[in-house]
Amino acid sequence: MQGTATKSWAIDLVSDTSTRPSAGMLAAMGAAEVGDEQRGEDPTTLALCARVAQMLGMDDALFLPSGTMCNQIAYLVHCRPGDEIIVAANAHVFGSEGAGASALAGAQFRPVATPDGIFSAEEARAAIRAPRHRSPRSRVISVEQTANRGGGSVWPTATLGEMARLAHASGLAAHMDGARLPNAAIASGAPMAEHTRGFDSAWIDLSKGLGCPVGAVLAGTKEFIEEAWYWKHRLGGAMRQSGYLAAAGLYALDHNLARLAEDHANARLFARKVDGAGGVKVFPAEVTTNILFLDLSGCGIEAGGIAAALAEQGIRLGVESPTRMRVVTHLDVGTAQVEEAAAQLVRILERAARAG
Repeated sequence: MQGTATKSWAIDLVSDTSTRPSAGMLAAMGAAEVGDEQRGEDPTTLALCARVAQMLGMDDALFLPSGTMCNQIAYLVHCRPGDEIIVAANAHVFGSEGAGASALAGAQFRPVATPDGIFSAEEARAAIRAPRHRSPRSRVISVEQTANRGGGSVWPTATLGEMARLAHASGLAAHMDGARLPNAAIASGAPMAEHTRGFDSAWIDLSKGLGCPVGAVLAGTKEFIEEAWYWKHRLGGAMRQSGYLAAAGLYALDHNLARLAEDHANARLFARKVDGAGGVKVFPAEVTTNILFLDLSGCGIEAGGIAAALAEQGIRLGVESPTRMRVVTHLDVGTAQVEEAAAQLVRILERAARAG
């Protein structure tokens, strides 16, 4: 069985999906005005979609159960079987979505090697195939903002603009996996619409740093969203009184957006506390948002052993491999808890170094 359903974590830094609705959010959900979403009669869902479309500078938007469904529907709209999607080699869509693009859209990925999840327009241009009857057809340039496996790195808005212009000049679509786009907007100081300018489709996740229990919103042109509705139904993503969930999203946008800066500050604090302790190295060297990785290759203990020792203290970090762990800060873990988790980790690492 996956996970530890009965474990209660005092400090959970495994992911920002660990967030739970606050009392205020739950009250907003309970008070939501609702109707039948499939008939366009749920006013709260319509309000959320209009709000996100405006924030992303798009014509229209669609409320969906998950960010993965946002990506897969976008590829289903943009691609035909045999098409190719240009992405970073460490992108979430490439390694963590069950090969959905291949299984559903019949499209394959053309990965671009990059340590921080960000590639240049020149690298994307080199990945675009010349038209040949026996070759896959390049169809989409897909970026992930922020880049999860890149340690929460933020694509510069200038690079994003270059990517969108290249895609359109080459007859391709530009898609943004915006799972943590709100984090990128807060970290960069540029509004989300500046990040998505020129993109054909983009989305934001509500169930990560924004603290909602479920949901994501996919945005694009009127024509794109109209086609996306067909796939929403086909994939079982259409809902009824979804306004109860959409209300959480509206609450989050009102109360939890600006405070993402606190998560970023806590991630940098954690990095400062642990970098170099017992031989550990923090990646990236300069933490920008709410994600960082721990390189344990220079330590005398593997990630599993560290995780087990921390679990005894009610602390959870993500185990990526025997020599790599992930730390993600969020609204349910405050500064004092971050300091405690870092202190416990340093003790474990230094004890292992002395024993070695």
